[in-house]
Amino acid sequence: MALNWISGKIERKTVWSDGLFTLAVHCPGVSAFEPGQFLQLGLQLPEKHLHRPYSVASPHGDTLEFFIVRVDEGELTPKLWHLEVGDRIDVSSKATGSFTLSHAPDSQTLWLLATGTGLAPYIAMMREPNIWERYEKVVVVHGVRFATDLAYQEELQQLKERWPGRFVFVPIVSRTVMEGAIPGRITHAIENGTLEQFAESKITSESSVVMMCGNPQMLDDVEAILHTRGMQRHKKNQPGQIVVERYW
Repeated sequence: MALNWISGKIERKTVWSDGLFTLAVHCPGVSAFEPGQFLQLGLQLPEKHLHRPYSVASPHGDTLEFFIVRVDEGELTPKLWHLEVGDRIDVSSKATGSFTLSHAPDSQTLWLLATGTGLAPYIAMMREPNIWERYEKVVVVHGVRFATDLAYQEELQQLKERWPGRFVFVPIVSRTVMEGAIPGRITHAIENGTLEQFAESKITSESSVVMMCGNPQMLDDVEAILHTRGMQRHKKNQPGQIVVERYW
């Protein structure tokens, strides 16, 4: 199906670390969408129109955020990395995807597990009231290789201050030591109990919903661990506790 494009303008560029950045694009006219869905970003090259899907790191509005990591061997992300404020970029007019809270069941605690830029849909979800109205506690778990890859830290700190006891942010860093972070990987932190100890909550089928977005190996490994706890993928005709978004 052919995509309809809106010409957007880079309104703000935030560089978190080398190759890790957020583009805020002013693109009024994008159809209303749910936090967690994705849009296409594109550039017109001499030989073709190059575009890729990206989860939106903000709710619907005239200006939308995209949390991006530069893939040096990739076609598009090196070009996006070099964009600056005022540059033009194409944005698809309609979002797609089902990684949304409307596709997640109710529960006491909502666990939002991400690696890398998989954090993007959760930032969008937490900027709207629905998530705080539906869940008593929200735990965001962000697994990265280096401490410098932890983005949106100021906003996450503000959420902790705004929702004391109801919001927990758990950084997990695999390749450097960081005070206040769990060392290793998300899977290890679940298996050895450090994640639940840090969050002061248990991941159980009775009390938890787990959303996961990021590295496919993490998604597979965590889902296998959760299966041993009696948790299963949530489906319309078969309610469960796990909701998954796969990048690739």
